[in-house]
Amino acid sequence: MMNVVNLAHGSFVILGAYVGWEMNTKLGWDPFLAMFVSAAVLFALGYLIQRFVINLVINGPIFITLLLTFGLDLLIVQGMNIVFSGNYRSIHTGYASTGLDLGSVRVPVGRLLAFGVAVLLTVALVYLVSRTRVGTSIMATGMDRGAARLMGIRSRHVYALTFGIAAALAAVAGVMVGTVGTFSPAAAAGYTLLSFVIAVLGGLGNMYGALLGGLVIGLVDSLAGLYLPGTWVNALAFLVLVVVLIFRPSGLVGRAYYSARVEV
Repeated sequence: MMNVVNLAHGSFVILGAYVGWEMNTKLGWDPFLAMFVSAAVLFALGYLIQRFVINLVINGPIFITLLLTFGLDLLIVQGMNIVFSGNYRSIHTGYASTGLDLGSVRVPVGRLLAFGVAVLLTVALVYLVSRTRVGTSIMATGMDRGAARLMGIRSRHVYALTFGIAAALAAVAGVMVGTVGTFSPAAAAGYTLLSFVIAVLGGLGNMYGALLGGLVIGLVDSLAGLYLPGTWVNALAFLVLVVVLIFRPSGLVGRAYYSARVEV
């Protein structure tokens, strides 16, 4: 939406999972309470990174931002390796692995709760962007930064706010990952790639599309895992992306949002 490609997104997911893990193991907090703390910590971190680091190169070629966020990703991942080690961890709860019967299918409660959180956050994000002054500022800055400045919008603050929100959402995703599976610093790169596949598949700039893209990739991952080796599952996700883009270049529910964007 803001034309900033963040190659450190996966490391934010894992860092958010570690914050939730710390709150759970050291203080005994339920992960669904710990995710608020994790989101707040990552929001502050994301805001500061964008405001004082990425904003310095925001007017440069996009590959500069790519290199910068790639460097941040390496820094965060190595920092997590030093602080938390490379061992796989999980966030333990008494109910996440409990099964709930839905007809003939038994679904873990943790996965249902994670899905519910994803839906609620998607609706909240759509409301924020489409119904609030903050959202209007975000959309205006993303479409034409120069015109937004002329209207009195502080574009650097808006960029930092948007990046902070993205980091907070990544933190919540990380906590949810920790409740239904395991995580380690080495998993960061995989989540970065997966986030790009989901965003492009659903349609860049479309938040409901991101939710739909996540559902499609989740179904592909689950069904393919029954019949294919693990190394083929990720390849199949990329194959689905390629097939969709051949027939729908803007994604499943996307539109040519960036064609109207004016660079200043």
